[in-house]
Order: sequence, then C-alpha cells, then structure tokens
Amino acid sequence: MLQATGSHAGKTVLVAGLCRLLARRGLRVRPFKSQNMSLNAAVAVAGGEMGWAQVMQAEAAGVPARVEMNPILLKPRAEARSQVVLLGQVLGEADAVGYYRLTPRLWPAVRRSYETLAREADVVVIEGAGSPAEPNLMRRDLANMRVARLARAPVLLVGDIDRGGVFASLLGTMTLLPPADRRRVRGFLINKFRGDASLLAPAVRDLVRRTRVPVVGVVPFLPRLGLPEEDSVALDAAAPAARGGLRVAVVRLPHIANFTDFAPLEAEPGVELVYAEEPAALAGAALVVLPGSKDTIADLRALKARGFVAALAEHRARGGLVLGVCGGYQMLGRAVADPNRVESGGEEAGLGLLPVATTLGREKITRRVRARWRPDGPGFEGYEIHVGVTVGDGPTRPLLDVEGHTAAAAVARPPHGMDWRAAAAAVARPPHGMDWRAAAAAVARPPHGMDWREEGCASADGRVWGTHLHGLFESGPARRHVLDWARGAPAVAGAPAPPDHRALREAAYDRLADALADALDEQLLSDLGVS
Repeated sequence: MLQATGSHAGKTVLVAGLCRLLARRGLRVRPFKSQNMSLNAAVAVAGGEMGWAQVMQAEAAGVPARVEMNPILLKPRAEARSQVVLLGQVLGEADAVGYYRLTPRLWPAVRRSYETLAREADVVVIEGAGSPAEPNLMRRDLANMRVARLARAPVLLVGDIDRGGVFASLLGTMTLLPPADRRRVRGFLINKFRGDASLLAPAVRDLVRRTRVPVVGVVPFLPRLGLPEEDSVALDAAAPAARGGLRVAVVRLPHIANFTDFAPLEAEPGVELVYAEEPAALAGAALVVLPGSKDTIADLRALKARGFVAALAEHRARGGLVLGVCGGYQMLGRAVADPNRVESGGEEAGLGLLPVATTLGREKITRRVRARWRPDGPGFEGYEIHVGVTVGDGPTRPLLDVEGHTAAAAVARPPHGMDWRAAAAAVARPPHGMDWRAAAAAVARPPHGMDWREEGCASADGRVWGTHLHGLFESGPARRHVLDWARGAPAVAGAPAPPDHRALREAAYDRLADALADALDEQLLSDLGVS
C-alpha cells in the first residue's frame, strides 16, 4: 500500500506505475483506493461513477475499470459538503460530521470491494488518501491504516522532495503514527527528485537511523508524463504553457470538474492551453472552453460576478469560438433551473449563446457512449456524468449523434405548446411509476428504430458548441475535428490523425514502470512478494 506524508505527493501516479510494472511481470494486478475525494470522475466499464485516478490505474494494469476499485467517491461542493457516491451510485450529500455517521454503511462496502478484488488478483496495489498521521482523523479512518490492516498490507510511505522538507515530513509522520501502525511502514519512497540521488546519502542515513525504516527508492522527477491529475491542486502547481500556437483558454470555474478532459491538449503540438482565472486571460484565445462544474448555477453566477460575460462578448466580437462541456454547456443556454435543490437551488439566466435550457433532476446520468460529430465527422468514445436535462428553447442544431435509443441527454424537442420548463420537468420529475429514461424518451420522441440519438447543440452561426459528453479530445481524429474548427481550417482528407491520448498514456505508464524498476530496491519487492 502507498501512503504519503500529504496530498499531491504523487501516490496516484506511482500506483499507476507500479500497476504497469507488476503487470509486465505477468502478475494479475488490481488498483484500489477505498475513498477518493475528487471532482475528476469517470464511468466504469459496466457503468457507475468512480474516480478518474482509479480508471487510469486500471488502464495501467491492463484491466477494465470497476467501481469496486474506488467504492467511495466524495465530490466536494460549497458549504463544506460533499456528494457521496457509493459503488458508483449517489448515496446523498453530507458534511464532515454527517459523513462519518455513514461509516457503518460505508466500511462494509470497502471491505467487500477489497475482498472481491483480492480474490481475483495476485497483487492489489492500494492507494491511501492524504496523510495517515492526522490525529483528528485516525479514529475515523476509511482510507489509510484501517485499509492496510484489512488487507494485511505492508506500507510504503511516499514523500515529495520537490516541495521541500521531505525528511522532516517523513520523520514527523512516523512520530505521529501509533506504534502498531508505525511497524506497518516497511519503507520510504522519495518522489520527484531532480539531480544526483547520491547527494541525498547523508540525509538518508540520518532518517534510517532515527526511524529504523529503509529508503527503498528515490524516484526521479518525470516531466511531461501527460497523465491527468486527481484534483485541482495540480492546476495551481502546473508549469506555464509554452507560448505560441493555437491558444485555448479553459475557464477555471470555482467548482471545476473533470478538467481531465483537457489533458490531451496539454500535450498537443501547436496548442497553448491556459486555465483562465480572470477575464483578461481570454485575450488572444481562438477557443474559450467552459468546462464541467459540480455546482452549475453557483459557477454561472461566479462567471457573471467576475466579469467573464463581457469578456466572452469581446471574444465573440473578435471572431472567437466557444465550447461548453457538461455544466459549461448548460451555462451557455438561456436558463438553468434547480427546483429540487440538487446543487445550489433556484434558477439563473444563462449566457444565452445556445437556444437550450436546463433543469437539474434528481437522477444522475452516468454511462459510456459512442458518438460521432455531425454532419459527417469522426466517431469517438466518451462518457456522460450529469444531472441536467437539457431541452430546446427554440430551433436547435444538434452537434453529435450518440449510439443508442435513450434520449435523456438529447436536446429534446418538446411537444408543440410545451415550454422548456415543462418539458425538462417531465424528465426531472417523471410521473409516478415512470422512470427517467421513459420520461426522457416521451419528451424527445426518437423515431421508431433509431440507432442514433441527437446530442448537444451548435449555434446558428456555428461558432458556439455545447455537449454533455466528456472525452472529446481523447481520440486523435475527434480532437483534430475540434481544433480544425477552432483554427477555422477545414479537415484535409487523408491527413494523418494525431495519436489517441490513450496511446500517449500507455507510453507514460511504461516510462513510469521503467523509472520505478530502476529506482526501487528489488530485494524489497521480493520481500513484499510482488517481484
């Protein structure tokens, strides 16, 4: 099990690297993180919402992602509350006190999930959360030493030397741990080191003398891995984008979610990706993106209060394009209503750039999909995670076709004489006995036998796009389709497509595995039974 002296020490990426290293040695490997707090979510292969990090680790292990790999996902929102997702389904919302009252229900799910994975694996690589040495949290632990005890797992304690103070952090963590948990720590792993590791020898000897725990590896800093991070702390620490090329500005919303959507653009040649915290950062952008949000109405109000509405108008006047993804798509419409207080509650006028309106319903839609750009663009695989039901508020131009009959996420065409509120309410609050899928189909009325449903919306002038789908940039051809639109350049028939981002991640997993193979003490791996 990998635990750390604090958040953002690199546990997530190291677990992915270990999964790849052990899988390459012929072992059946499964990643596991009992409790993950993140707004970067994805959909498991069989359905259900889970942390993006564990989906990535499953990729590295070469196995399908399953909700058992991340049984508890906490999605923070305003007022110190989080949505609690248990085994892929929304359980409810809770503050810190309410969450820990759920422990009798949550812990059995953690235990069953781990046992399920352990039965089918040679090795389960477990990731902890935050620090195991927080005195106020130890008795309520669902993610660190309690899981190590459940799994009878030896622990490697990770410290981030790039931040500074790594030896004090490692020693302090060991000092605060109870003796029984201290004995479970079998080694220290120093991460993100720049330079000659032999220079650390005096400090390593001192740490070992004080703790009687070996340093089992010094992992070098690996720039440009291109692996999406788990939470928005990474945006604060990100290096500035290289100057030049097509400028794409992603608005950094207060409750930004699923910014993993844009990781492929960070590695795209000829693209300068920036996260815009202030309206001035939109200057010079060819494309402005409104990303997903965990609190759509609150973030829409924040956009207005921070002056982004005027900046978007100036951007449009200069000929710039706008793309809205998930919650960002909903903001681009004429209104967003939350009558059931699914998020902040109330109703807010949208930005009015697309002829759609949204009502937030109680049912969360989580599914993987196959889609294709209209009218004749490339296909790609994506996923949906949203509670909004978006309907047309006037003539609409669908942006995508999505495979399947269900029309819940379509820009629905309400029956003549029914306004958007009534149409959306028919889905958000379906009649007694009718589930949301049937209600959505009743609004959208897809033709009998239709194999594809319409999704998303494009403005009449084609300069504003919106969709609920995540994963628009994963596929090389789909990514080029959006970037060609942003450049104003038509697609060139026969031009080679850029690589799928999955291929770039595969190369990153191998690079990580190679670095760990060089850095880790092979005798330790043998002692742990994973060599």
